[in-house]
Amino acid sequence: MTDVLDVPDLSPAEWFGWAEEKGWSDGLPTIPPTEDLVDAMLAAFGGDPPEFAPIPPARMIPTLRSVAANAVMAGCRPADLPVVVAALLGTMAPAYNLHGSLATTHPCAPMVLVSGPLRERLDFNSGGNCFGQGTRANAVVGRALSLVLRNVGGAIPGTMDRSTQGSPAKYTFCFAEADSPFPSLAVQRGFAADESVVSVMAAEPPHNVNDHGSRTGEEILVTIAGTMAESGSNNVYVRGPHLLVLGPEHADTLARDGWTVETIRERLWELARIPLERISEGNHVQFDESGIKPEQDGYTISDGAGQLHICVAGGPGKHSAWIPSFGATELVSTRVAG
Repeated sequence: MTDVLDVPDLSPAEWFGWAEEKGWSDGLPTIPPTEDLVDAMLAAFGGDPPEFAPIPPARMIPTLRSVAANAVMAGCRPADLPVVVAALLGTMAPAYNLHGSLATTHPCAPMVLVSGPLRERLDFNSGGNCFGQGTRANAVVGRALSLVLRNVGGAIPGTMDRSTQGSPAKYTFCFAEADSPFPSLAVQRGFAADESVVSVMAAEPPHNVNDHGSRTGEEILVTIAGTMAESGSNNVYVRGPHLLVLGPEHADTLARDGWTVETIRERLWELARIPLERISEGNHVQFDESGIKPEQDGYTISDGAGQLHICVAGGPGKHSAWIPSFGATELVSTRVAG
């Protein structure tokens, strides 16, 4: 998508069909990025435009105006643009491996996690149904990032996006951290508590962890480890980061029993092992050829406890979520400008 478009005078319904024909749509209705709307988006950004690198696979270099145009199309408010920009900059960090994550057959999507004061200022949902529908900020920020990667980067399904099945997370995958008995993910990663931070990772959709029966933190970790020990996860044969999103009730029980982020990581590293009999013979061979060896009686799901990141989000209910990654990626955190 170029910065200036010769767009005919169209009704909203006509615009939707016209944009779809141009290949600018994710399949959902979009808002026409008129000059007035894009100018208003840019006016709210403040500060100097960031320097963007080329976005793979098309290797196009975005401008702040092209990012703003896609944010308008996604339904963003002007105040949302700095969050979209921070998320985009995070995906463009070499450690994120944007090209690999966009061209893979894996169903990964760019996960966006918002920390800090902007959570409340922009009404991001960190509570009940935070992965789901119903909150504008969550819906439009994640969608804007996906549209930029499609319309500027060229990650079009069936062309450069080669995902075998994809996932609904490819439309939008954005949520915020909730207040927590543990340090926030942003603080864990060296940011100040009063800084607004966006963390991104090429991720699968959340895997639910249902545990209504456990009464202690140790018991909850046993259940979480069972969910994490999946033989079909990319985290087994590609390794890489993964994210544990503790529901507030599970987090409170763990904190009550004296668990910390560090001890939770270490215990889950010990517990989350895939038994050898749950790995097919062909995968035993592939793992061995890739240099992945079993430890004792099972396979680990990453290269160490430090690859597990932990935060708290969600509402009432005894559920948590495990989010595995593409594997060949890293969780990247970026400070939001302004």
